[in-house]
Amino acid sequence: MNRQPNIPPPPRLGIFKFTSCDGCQLTLLNCEDELLALTGAIDVAYFPEGRRLALEGEFDVSLVEGSVSTPSQVEEIRNVRDRSRLLVTIGACATSGGIQALKNFAEVPGFIDAVYAHPEYVKTLDTSTAISEHVKVDYQLRGCPISKGQLVELLTSLLAGRKPQIPDEAVCMECKRRGIVCVLVAKGEPCLGPVTHAGCGALCPDFARACYGCFGPKEAANTRSLADAIRAGGRGREEVAALFEKFNVWAQPFRDERNRQRGDSNED
Repeated sequence: MNRQPNIPPPPRLGIFKFTSCDGCQLTLLNCEDELLALTGAIDVAYFPEGRRLALEGEFDVSLVEGSVSTPSQVEEIRNVRDRSRLLVTIGACATSGGIQALKNFAEVPGFIDAVYAHPEYVKTLDTSTAISEHVKVDYQLRGCPISKGQLVELLTSLLAGRKPQIPDEAVCMECKRRGIVCVLVAKGEPCLGPVTHAGCGALCPDFARACYGCFGPKEAANTRSLADAIRAGGRGREEVAALFEKFNVWAQPFRDERNRQRGDSNED
């Protein structure tokens, strides 16, 4: 009698959406050929964006897109965390609150009253925050949207049981490797490349445009030094503050520099 070997079930992958535009989930769907190679190695158990069947239970890896912006999402992300062995945040919204975190500096009730005919139906928090402000996060992929290459590296490394090889370096390194002329030095453009995490392939500088920080701050980002250099080039505080008020405004280094330029901190 032939006995079938005890083959363990494939790892279960869950993909969850909070407050976001779905762009990072679309990046996953755009992997196409790479996903076909992975389908036999993983069980995509929960992915409303990509399949109808939604399986309950525990997950070996959960990818979470989007920020926490409503009361119900606070409980939901805790539930996802409890059911996940590894939790990975993907994209600027999940890693830093996203562009919607601009509301963290405003009076939210006033905006709701101005926009909605029945504001009493709107259930929202006064802040839009990163997933890590609510639960433990094991890995994070930055970007708006995330890098396809970094996503494939993350999934394959987790399947292989090794640490993902995603170096923490600035966009400037990508410019140097590709031979792109520095728009900050050569054109005086207020570029955030020196303080922004690499991953986009220096897309904007490749088109002679300044980096606007969609991958968020790199480790130990010296935003103050960069801001002072930009101001020394003739830019005012208002313009420099606006540079940091984009996709990753709630990320601590960008938030601190924004506040310093706006005079919301005790620093000059």
